[in-house]
Amino acid sequence: NIIQTRTRIESDNPTSVLLRLPSESELLNYHTKQLTGRDDPPKMASSTVSFIIIIITTVLLPSLSSQLSDLFPSNNPPPFLGKHSHPIKQPNHHQQYRYETRYFSQPLDHFSFLDLPRFRQRYLINTEHWVGPSRSGPIFLYCGNEGDIEWFAVNTGFVWDIAPRFGAMILFPEHRYYGDSMPFGSKEEAYRNATTLSYLTAEQALADFAVLITDLKKNLSAEGCPVVLFGGSYGGMLAAWMRLKYPHVAVGALASSAPILQFEDIVPPETFYNIVSNSFKRESSSCFDTIKNSWNALRSEGQKEDGLKQLSKTFHLCRELTSVQGLSDWLDSAYSYLAMVNYPYPSNFLMPLPGHPIREVCKRIDGSPAGSSILERIFNGVSVYYNYTGEVDCFQLDDDPHGMDGWNWQACTEMVMPMSSDQNTSMFPAYDWDYSAFREGCQRDFQVTPRPRWITTEFGGHDIEHVLKSFGSNIIFSNGLLDPWSGGSVLKNISETIIALITKEEDPDWLVEQRATEIKLIQGWIYNYSKKMKATFEI
Repeated sequence: NIIQTRTRIESDNPTSVLLRLPSESELLNYHTKQLTGRDDPPKMASSTVSFIIIIITTVLLPSLSSQLSDLFPSNNPPPFLGKHSHPIKQPNHHQQYRYETRYFSQPLDHFSFLDLPRFRQRYLINTEHWVGPSRSGPIFLYCGNEGDIEWFAVNTGFVWDIAPRFGAMILFPEHRYYGDSMPFGSKEEAYRNATTLSYLTAEQALADFAVLITDLKKNLSAEGCPVVLFGGSYGGMLAAWMRLKYPHVAVGALASSAPILQFEDIVPPETFYNIVSNSFKRESSSCFDTIKNSWNALRSEGQKEDGLKQLSKTFHLCRELTSVQGLSDWLDSAYSYLAMVNYPYPSNFLMPLPGHPIREVCKRIDGSPAGSSILERIFNGVSVYYNYTGEVDCFQLDDDPHGMDGWNWQACTEMVMPMSSDQNTSMFPAYDWDYSAFREGCQRDFQVTPRPRWITTEFGGHDIEHVLKSFGSNIIFSNGLLDPWSGGSVLKNISETIIALITKEEDPDWLVEQRATEIKLIQGWIYNYSKKMKATFEI
């Protein structure tokens, strides 16, 4: 069942995040001041709102109650990876990551005994530094996200950095229905309808990972080798959930930017856009105001006789717009992604970007030539994200013209994460979360009805502190407070073994400190596992 090819990929060495552990009151005051500019906590609409946080992976489809409802919501919200949901060509970098590409035959449905077709799951493996089963060499498994697994492999430098120190094997299994891991033989067949897509769930993906690693360890006579899980964003959620669901398979999990609390009414739905907006406001209040006012200008221009043609020209689009919605989504994505990767150093994570990219965006918006229209200023700003290298002649708004990418399906079934935008604190058009409108969109696009409570039923989320303290162990939740997904992540220590590490992205020295903390915790997991295994063997 295994087919092998040899691959070499070169990449940057992206950073992992880290920080000291602030008190609960410091966290509340920090978020209050960042989101409102005031030191006192804001009054919430509900007294039951929890400010515990984790980090998730997508901006969902809300519904609008404002005059800009023709711009929001989109029925096809951008997934976290954007264009990286599909295979990409990697640029040449100084560091090389070497691995073998293999395929494993997986059941289509792990929870049924029907005789269904199997599919080939791709995974990447590196055993260069693995000390082997005789020395109980650990296995570092990255939980593949909603995209091509090679992209994750070359953008997860921390795993590659520490593997030699631990004598570890590195494993990157791909998430079903993404990259080359397509059931039914092709993406076209896999995405054909709700029936073929029905096997695309987080539960099935976790079962894929568990079956793969169990089979691999058996074939290598490595049953006694500890497995440590890694993941970021949706992959971070999967890593945390897998540690909870399959504690016998993995000894611990490092879950970065994993918003496991962004469901139902656990966190306020406006949190994400508030944090994004504050990142811009912190750099320049005039930049914030320009973006906030641009949505009216965008709508007004689009209503003119040749408005769509003029907008297409202003924003250098490859094809003429048929509606303002596509351009609105394009701008929304840029601002949101910029907040996610607003690092103090140049990066290539989503796009080639300078250090402090939001600062550069605001410089271009505020520094546009005299007489520039508000939309010309906006174009100058977003070009930092979409064309910082200056190599793009025109922009293609939609990389998935059929709107049937896998994440949209997941968002319309179980990954239902409510989002809204507050009129007073957000630079985005104001709208409220409207589940009824969201459900209608999912029924129209996929012929399915969302299950907004399923994730918290399956994996938990409510009363997370009590639940994790009672039933969980060996999970690190790693977050940066400026990351907009931090509003849905775990930001405080739950127990001695459920740890939250908080990073100040503007302080690179703390990144080094956090990595050291993460390494020490992982060493502890492996040591304790080996100690227990030795004691069991001696008995």
